[in-house]
Amino acid sequence: MGLPWYRVHTVVLNDPGRLISVHVMHTALVAGWAGSMALYELAVFDPSDPALDPMWRQGMFVIPFMTRLGITNSWGRYEGVAGAHIVFSGLCFLASIWHWVYWDLEIFSDERTGKPSLDLPKIFGIHYLFPEWLALAYSILVSVRPNVYTKDYVWVILKPFFLVVSLLSFFAAFVVAGTMWYVSAGLAENKILSEASSKIPEKLAFYDYIGNNPAKGGLFRAGSMDNGDGIAVGWLGHPIFRDKDGHELFVRPDFPFRRAESKYSVEQVGVSVEFYGGELNGVSYSDPATVKKYARRTQLGEIFELDRATLKSDGVFRSSPRGWFTFGHASCVLLFFFGRIWHGARTLFRDVFAGIDPDLDAQVEFEAF
Repeated sequence: MGLPWYRVHTVVLNDPGRLISVHVMHTALVAGWAGSMALYELAVFDPSDPALDPMWRQGMFVIPFMTRLGITNSWGRYEGVAGAHIVFSGLCFLASIWHWVYWDLEIFSDERTGKPSLDLPKIFGIHYLFPEWLALAYSILVSVRPNVYTKDYVWVILKPFFLVVSLLSFFAAFVVAGTMWYVSAGLAENKILSEASSKIPEKLAFYDYIGNNPAKGGLFRAGSMDNGDGIAVGWLGHPIFRDKDGHELFVRPDFPFRRAESKYSVEQVGVSVEFYGGELNGVSYSDPATVKKYARRTQLGEIFELDRATLKSDGVFRSSPRGWFTFGHASCVLLFFFGRIWHGARTLFRDVFAGIDPDLDAQVEFEAF
């Protein structure tokens, strides 16, 4: 027909039945991707070292969020959720086809006049009926398997009562992007005393390693975090640096674009390093070359031994699934926001967007080519 891209969609926009169809098909694609991605991740996931090589270090995207909800076992839990999404995707696919074929429904016309019209109360009721079914199923699941629901304040907001609110795409994407980035990390703070360093577990120290910071990694570098800095093998310990007089020294973090001005060298000050906890617990070094090596590594947080040979890691940080999650949903926020502006503008200026003079409505029959 030679119409520009924003006019070819008028066929769908002026047809409520097929507008529903394309939205249901979109839901089918998303649900199908989620289920298929879960099965793929389960096939490649290595659970051998949950402390230093957790699922999020391996680039898993969907199963960490299932795990956070309390789904921990295989064959009946992970696979069950994946299968449910795939079945739901198939049902949405069939529903989309049905709505595309049977697009001229009675709720889209006024019984009294026979003219095209939307029965908004009935449509509103149908919209709420499906979320109610979903909320009921979720409530039954929580009552049957209480461990599938965690008492975390982020997830308390998403109780079944608020399920309909969470379906608002723009608001939901904005909330999950913000909460995933700021409040769901649970990272250890740098308030650990050196005396307690020998008692903290490796898993806790692992969170104080900058390579696990999703903001430090390259967002557009393909591969898991293990493909970047390598697979963590063990924690060397918490290093404490002291001068020759016994005064404790602190290594300056590696701030970008900030010049380091040192008046004295390691050799002049007589710096030594002693480790607390980890594989080098109680070991100290005073050799300047060794001290400098560990000082450079301390700039990245806790020191870990990393295996780069197994996956041929290139040493460049990668962002975590948390970074991808936040970036993706923040992008969706922009798309959904502009979508609301788009559809609002199209409603107000329908003749401009459709390319049809409002005075010619009586002569135009949509769906006819």
